[in-house]
Amino acid sequence: MTSRLLLRAALAALVTFAAVAAARADGLDYFEKRLAPFAHKPQFVAPGPAFDARTCMAGKSIFSIPVSSANPFTANIEKAMAAAAKKVGFKFTTWDNQGQSTQWVQGMNAAMNEKASLIDLLAGTDPRVLVPQVRAAQAAGVPVVASHYSGNEQSAQVRKMVTADVPIDYFTAGGLLLDWAVVQTKGNLDALVLIATGALSTDSMEAGIASELKHCDHCKTRTINVTVPDWATRITPNVQSALLADPKINYIIAIYDSMAQFVVPAVTLTNSASRVKIDAFNGTPFVLGLIQDGKVQMDLGENLDWIGHAIIDAEMRMLCKLPEVHDPKIPFYIFDSHNAADAGHPPELSKGYGDAYVAGYAKLWELK
Repeated sequence: MTSRLLLRAALAALVTFAAVAAARADGLDYFEKRLAPFAHKPQFVAPGPAFDARTCMAGKSIFSIPVSSANPFTANIEKAMAAAAKKVGFKFTTWDNQGQSTQWVQGMNAAMNEKASLIDLLAGTDPRVLVPQVRAAQAAGVPVVASHYSGNEQSAQVRKMVTADVPIDYFTAGGLLLDWAVVQTKGNLDALVLIATGALSTDSMEAGIASELKHCDHCKTRTINVTVPDWATRITPNVQSALLADPKINYIIAIYDSMAQFVVPAVTLTNSASRVKIDAFNGTPFVLGLIQDGKVQMDLGENLDWIGHAIIDAEMRMLCKLPEVHDPKIPFYIFDSHNAADAGHPPELSKGYGDAYVAGYAKLWELK
């Protein structure tokens, strides 16, 4: 009798363990479904009502300070913002810099000397190191906006430091990078995740990655942190060392795709290309070229021209005293070997996403 009771208890324990495991882990179909909506060219969704942009922006100006002009991603967004401003017909200024906080301070001072109507801090220019300058601008009636800096869930935190923000769904972007890597490794992911602490966007993307990692029992990650100014000197040797130290690594997730130019050499130098694949986030044109060359597997793209239009739209609404945009409706789109050619040869800025947004913003701004 005792042995039967023990057997039943053992069987019950196995059934309970199986149920818990099933509840804890998801099959590949979970990750595939997460990715599916981002495999189609994005459609334009208006972030707010139409308005006469030319009339309300007459005599106004925007001064933008990117995190670094050396970063191709931010440099291309700046070009897109300038082009969007030209369409509307107002002054737009970019403050060139190399990612140093002292240079951001100089940019803030220059913006005030130029009597800018609004100061934009783009994609990582950190308001936490510009508190005196931000407060001085606000005291003078000049709004300071953090754009493409933080996730949707971080807006309340950011608005304690600046006048307003133009967020993006970094949390989802981070999760999608993990989802893709899980599918490609058939649920046996052993990934190296490259991050750059400092900007809140990194915190949001890391949270998104961690959230999705919980759905895969046989997946694991480890992290290398390299701040933006050190990418050119530290990413390649750090990744190279990690790949040599651990031959089980089978994927590299670069949360910002401009990192890829320094990741690819490390993979090549360690003869790891056959076992280690790369995915990234942003959609910078040269990285889409790396997909075409077979050196990067996937880039979760944002149309950089679309981003520029979206930021300008949100900031014009602020200057025109219209309701603020809390979701700029910037979509993501998956580029891989099947569609990277749509971006051109060589890839061009914002090509391959379709052009629904061009007519969308023209109508939204009542330009025609």
